[in-house]
Amino acid sequence: MAKSPETEHPNKAFGWAAKDKSGLLSPFHFSRRNNGENDVTVKILYCGVCHTDLHTIKNDWGFSYYPVVPGHEIVGIATQVGKNVTKFKEGDRVGVGVITGSCQSCESCDQDLENYCPQMSFTYNAIGSDGTKNYGGYSDTIVVDQRFVLRFPEGLPSDSGAPLLCAGITVYSPMKYYGMTEPGKHLGVAGLGGLGHVAVKIGKAFGLKVTVISSSPNKEDEAINRLGADSFLVSTDPQKMKAAIGTMDYIIDTVSAVHALFPLLGLLKVNGKLVTLGLPEKPLELPIFPLVLGRKMVGGSDIGGMKETQEMLDFCAKHNITADIELIKMDEINTAMDRLAKSDVRYRFVIDVANSLSRM
Repeated sequence: MAKSPETEHPNKAFGWAAKDKSGLLSPFHFSRRNNGENDVTVKILYCGVCHTDLHTIKNDWGFSYYPVVPGHEIVGIATQVGKNVTKFKEGDRVGVGVITGSCQSCESCDQDLENYCPQMSFTYNAIGSDGTKNYGGYSDTIVVDQRFVLRFPEGLPSDSGAPLLCAGITVYSPMKYYGMTEPGKHLGVAGLGGLGHVAVKIGKAFGLKVTVISSSPNKEDEAINRLGADSFLVSTDPQKMKAAIGTMDYIIDTVSAVHALFPLLGLLKVNGKLVTLGLPEKPLELPIFPLVLGRKMVGGSDIGGMKETQEMLDFCAKHNITADIELIKMDEINTAMDRLAKSDVRYRFVIDVANSLSRM
């Protein structure tokens, strides 16, 4: 007989979970495994609220299995480390991101690309290496294999630094891989949400000229004056879009709704690159003529490996890059999810777990 979440492991844990596709989160008692010889136990201080959390609690993608404790932008303090753990000690400030397991022996893992390992396991809504279910960061503690724990650099704030563990690496990794870091080149950022606003900051830190491409004219002021973009292009203005044709070297497309790629491809110069990071629920139409006639490329990317995620955190600490956040209490999470669904957040909710999650 299957054990209940509360008795599955020896250590009591508490968080908030969605129990069905209504997506409503409520208090949830469960358990965590003992700290193994390669593990780090983390007392969770803060956890960012990612769009993936919203998609998962509502089963938008069709592979949620309940109960789901979301949360993969976790910052906390190491409270226990196993005897084989070399990189961390008790009391260290650490991060846990989107993945907490992989086979550690395949070609991808050997290249520090654990995020592309066929046996990679997500921090929540997945099965861990011991065959039990993973529960995420909307909770008081988490136990993670040291390979998937990150050193949180000094000077990087715990609360506004938390979203970098997903949003930060999701834009940093493709910029590095696709060679979108050459100072002076022109980067377009489509969509100014959780990913987009971090992409603007990272782009500027690489020395790029950055233009935000958005359907919301009311975001212009904050794109330029608050986030530091060089210019702002309203995607629904045909005159302005026409004037911008062939002006960009790279575009990072963070839009998660179904949208047309043709206008974005038109903005690219010859040899331009469009990298898509949003995950629309239906396939997008890919026009081939602009690709062929301009030797353009469309690519994708999904977070990054552990080594690169650490590199990204260090880069952000060095350049004072954080997410713009709204700090919420745990019991405000359902209202926050409703607002996230309407894109009513500038630009990432972060839960103040340590100060607001109290056992019921």
